[in-house]
Amino acid sequence: MERYKILQALGDGTCGSVYKAVNIETYEIVAVKKMKRKFYFWEECMNLREVKALCKLSHPNIIKLKEVIRQNNELFFIFEYMEHSLYQIMKERQMPFSEEEIRSFMTQILQGLAHMHSNGYFHRDLKHENLLVTNDVVKIADFGLAREVSSMPPYTDYVSTRWYRAPEVLLQSTSYTPAIDMWAVGAILAELYTSWPIFPGESEIDQLYKICCVLGAPDWTTFPEAKNISQLINISYSGLMPANLSEMIPNASFEAIDLIRRLCSWDPHRRPTAEQCLQHPFFHVGIQVPRPIHDPFLFKQPRMGRTPNLELNLWDFDAKSDDCYLGLTLAVKPSASKDMIRRVPPGTGQDILFCSDFEDRPQQLVYWSLFSPSRNGINAPVESSSGLPFSTILHPQVGVSHPAAFSLFPLQSSISDGQLMAVSAPLR
Repeated sequence: MERYKILQALGDGTCGSVYKAVNIETYEIVAVKKMKRKFYFWEECMNLREVKALCKLSHPNIIKLKEVIRQNNELFFIFEYMEHSLYQIMKERQMPFSEEEIRSFMTQILQGLAHMHSNGYFHRDLKHENLLVTNDVVKIADFGLAREVSSMPPYTDYVSTRWYRAPEVLLQSTSYTPAIDMWAVGAILAELYTSWPIFPGESEIDQLYKICCVLGAPDWTTFPEAKNISQLINISYSGLMPANLSEMIPNASFEAIDLIRRLCSWDPHRRPTAEQCLQHPFFHVGIQVPRPIHDPFLFKQPRMGRTPNLELNLWDFDAKSDDCYLGLTLAVKPSASKDMIRRVPPGTGQDILFCSDFEDRPQQLVYWSLFSPSRNGINAPVESSSGLPFSTILHPQVGVSHPAAFSLFPLQSSISDGQLMAVSAPLR
């Protein structure tokens, strides 16, 4: 330990005390955990579950154990240094976390848990104090209660802080699984929204009661191996109904509520695994990307033989067979009355679209795309992006039976007052 200089105390736990220190040779800042009990043999140190777990687990979201030192029968763990715990961040924060921040935290926690569980360990003491954060990177820490998944029961019933303790542990079940970590994840997720524990029990029986108040009374046969099942039966007979999680956590999305409900399930077999959680819709919320205002159609334009024509004359638009244009838009402010709308007799080779009630609507600019939908094999969708009125569109039928498509799209104004007729290009 001569290479490390203690700078300040960071915290004190049941098994040891944690300090901030610096390596005087490399000037690296580290965290030093000094164990409270004495260790007289090196084999004792190597057989500690925390050491065995951290030597096996290597993941960006799991704290890194850098070194183990035994000196004068005292044991020291040298960890990478993390600036805050998630508990400290929540305590000092003035505003609630945004859902995007919560999603980022939970993604990292679940990725670390998925790695841990797949490598044969479960944590058994997940809580905000054991989730360390530096520059928005979250790492799971304090593996003092970690245990191998393959280890044989019976397991101790004192694991995890009471507020995050799964019901099978509270009921002193003789065996449990990594699903107890998933229960804690659900409680942590809910607390990130509310900044207050969802199950704040003052004792084990009160903890069970608090859980019943939120989830409703369970089927007590779910825990056949529990020792103190009578406590749960007494609560179950009270006829507690489940609370509305959406009212308890009003700032959570539907997807978040659904994930909390799945994680905080009475039945441990119904809780999703960490990997399954990462596939939940909460982590795959679609982000709507607005269309660029100068590109009403999203398509991949094929290569053209010629450079697109950037000039447009309405009287000879698309007159040449090899003409090609970029996305062109025509703006019109309709101001004609009903009497000005032309009705062309059938058989004249023109299709006409009439709007008989636009006189009663507010005067607004109308935009038509003049991009030929059949040009180069591109088929633009026939859709209207706004219910704006317009007067007359003529579609000369030249060797085709269907008119060209026009799209109404909110672009910048390009034509001022006055009525204008838009004539589409003939389709070939």
